[in-house]
Amino acid sequence: MSKDRNAHYARRKALIGEWVESIVIALVLALVIRHFIIQPFKIPTGSMRMTLIEGDRILVNKFIYGAKIPFTQGSFPALRQPKRGDVIVFVAPQDPKKDFIKRLIGLPGETVEIRGGNIYINGILNKGTLLYNRTYYNKPESAFGEEGHVVKVPEDSYYVLGDNSASSLDSRYWGFVPKKNILGKAIVIFWPPMRIRIIQ
Repeated sequence: MSKDRNAHYARRKALIGEWVESIVIALVLALVIRHFIIQPFKIPTGSMRMTLIEGDRILVNKFIYGAKIPFTQGSFPALRQPKRGDVIVFVAPQDPKKDFIKRLIGLPGETVEIRGGNIYINGILNKGTLLYNRTYYNKPESAFGEEGHVVKVPEDSYYVLGDNSASSLDSRYWGFVPKKNILGKAIVIFWPPMRIRIIQ
């Protein structure tokens, strides 16, 4: 009887060990995926309406631009560089405790001007489908978004705007997003179900 009991305890201990090992592996994989590959975010404000609305839950591709290597200044190789029209998530330049989401407008070295509700890149009206059909408002008395003011984007930085320009705290207010602040590219809305779609 004692032998059977010992065998039962041994099987039970082995089973618990397998469960613990599986849980630990799952947690490590989840942390790796979240930190380096895909991370969920919730949209808190209406600054990206109607592309994204309050309460949307999105997935952000963190490896496309090269995920950051923890505890270093380095990052993994990028699949591609950020490009105009991408919807990006980044650490807010004026508050490192906050993450923002905006549309990338100006690339490093370009000039950006908001004139008559339209975006001019290097003095040329941008007619890309993602930007041309929206109205962008100027920010009076701003070095970064005043009517008639041409902004030069520094190297290794980007100019971003919210799709809902009338209600967005963006580059018109605080300037540029350093490349090192970019966390990834927003790729899909996964919740709520009726809002599931690829982000463009």
